[in-house]
Amino acid sequence: MYMNPAVNTSTDVFLLWHTHPLTDGFGTHEEVKLIGVFSSEEKAQEAIEQLRNKEGFRDYPPQCFLIDRTGLDQTSWTDGFYIARWTEP
Repeated sequence: MYMNPAVNTSTDVFLLWHTHPLTDGFGTHEEVKLIGVFSSEEKAQEAIEQLRNKEGFRDYPPQCFLIDRTGLDQTSWTDGFYIARWTEP
């Protein structure tokens, strides 16, 4: 599990993600789920403890959970983006 090392302030929140590789009819790509937004790292850790043995989550290593600290009212994505388009096999 990785945590962004930014300094905690009263406006920081902690996003809990679960990510893992997924292979389907379009190939292999990363499956990403936003589990929740928490007021503290401890609460995000508690959520991991509640979920890690549930169906689906238990099939992947604990490293698939990611806690990301971010601030409120900040733009996190400052560049443009590219759309990857898959074609049917």
